Amino acid sequence: MFSQKIIIFVKCINFLNFFLQNTNMKLKKNIIIAIDGHASCGKSTLAKNIANELNYKYIDTGAMYRATTLYALQNNIIKNNKVDKEKLIENLPNIDINFIYNSEKNINQTLLNNKNVEDEIRKIGVSEYASQVATIKEVREKLVLLQQKMGEEKCVIMDGRDIGTAVFPNAELKLFLTANAETRARRRYNEDAEKGSNPKYEEILENVKKRDKIDSTREINPLRLAEDAILIDNSNLTIEETLAVVMSIIKIRFQ
Repeated sequence: MFSQKIIIFVKCINFLNFFLQNTNMKLKKNIIIAIDGHASCGKSTLAKNIANELNYKYIDTGAMYRATTLYALQNNIIKNNKVDKEKLIENLPNIDINFIYNSEKNINQTLLNNKNVEDEIRKIGVSEYASQVATIKEVREKLVLLQQKMGEEKCVIMDGRDIGTAVFPNAELKLFLTANAETRARRRYNEDAEKGSNPKYEEILENVKKRDKIDSTREINPLRLAEDAILIDNSNLTIEETLAVVMSIIKIRFQ
């Protein structure tokens, strides 16, 4: 039996071989998997990989806040490094966010008012303001309602900052993913470099720490560990090892 809070620090694990021999897992019931955690700790990658193994629907809630932020940037709602809260609230009815599946890339891509903005919302300029936008109560209320509707039929995986505490407090499985700030900054640096951009590590590290503070101290639904969530520190884990750990948990609990 799992305790309510479990911290997993693993480097050399046997879960990987186990997992590779047990793909296409079938669960005994349909569930909602909520993944919360700090910025750039691999929540989206983990969620996508679990969704692929379980044939579940993956919803990137962070992309929804990023898309809202992109709209604000495009419409001069963010000026002088500050979000015009009232103007953004007034514009919320004009913001439509959805997802479309790209079969060639095997990913969901984010649509903002029917335009594919998947690449744009991942840029550092959007990341800089996404946490500020996410602190606005009216923004969170709108997006939480959209997220809850998307999960009505279960068989869904969502990642974000408040999925297990606010969006789906009754989710059958809650995970909280974290890693130290330096590791997370290095991972994002490598991702940006692979895309051909010219990232600056110190700038990324500063952004990671800033987002951590904003996410954990905001007034509305701050980032926190749910009482019944499993805490996984993947600072020293690969993507494959993190996935293997989680799939072993799913197998024990739900297969």
